[in-house]
Amino acid sequence: MAVVSRGFFGRKREENPDLPPGQYLTVDFPVLSAGPTPVIDTAEWVFSIQSDGGEVAAWNWEQMKALPHEDIHTDIHCVTRWSKFGTTWRGVSLDTLFAGVDTKMAYVMAHSHGGYTTNVPLADLLGGKAWIATEFDGEDLDPEHGGPARLLIPHLYFWKSAKWIKGLRMMPRDDPGFWEQNGYHIYGDPWLEQRYW
Repeated sequence: MAVVSRGFFGRKREENPDLPPGQYLTVDFPVLSAGPTPVIDTAEWVFSIQSDGGEVAAWNWEQMKALPHEDIHTDIHCVTRWSKFGTTWRGVSLDTLFAGVDTKMAYVMAHSHGGYTTNVPLADLLGGKAWIATEFDGEDLDPEHGGPARLLIPHLYFWKSAKWIKGLRMMPRDDPGFWEQNGYHIYGDPWLEQRYW
């Protein structure tokens, strides 16, 4: 994960009450990645949740696509200071996926193809707050934006919405993921401007 794509640089700030502090509005969708875009065949794609005792719930692509999907209309905010209003996604709620998962742990590590990780409290994945997104703007999610599937947690900075998601692992502690180990905030609330430690 040595390659960092263009776009990790800020712009001038805008005064807008609908923008979190320090953000500017963009109409495009910048591509930011820590590493190359992996090639993922949906015929081999599997998403899994590993619970407390090591038990694993897993869904292949066909099983994931057969689950109830929701349309999500939301704003997104990147730690590099851009925000995009009114984005439209389609995906499976994490509430649906966790319905059969028994856990007493309060934290999750998201794992992506390519080795990327990010930590999230379980409470931020449930209650209609997070999805496994497979579509953006009515089309299949482009690989450069995390396709075939990415985690979508729009109330946190966008690095928490891990691209190329392949699984979640329950954790007893809030251990840091990739960017969190490299100085980003452990939680990442854009309205509190939690960019860095």
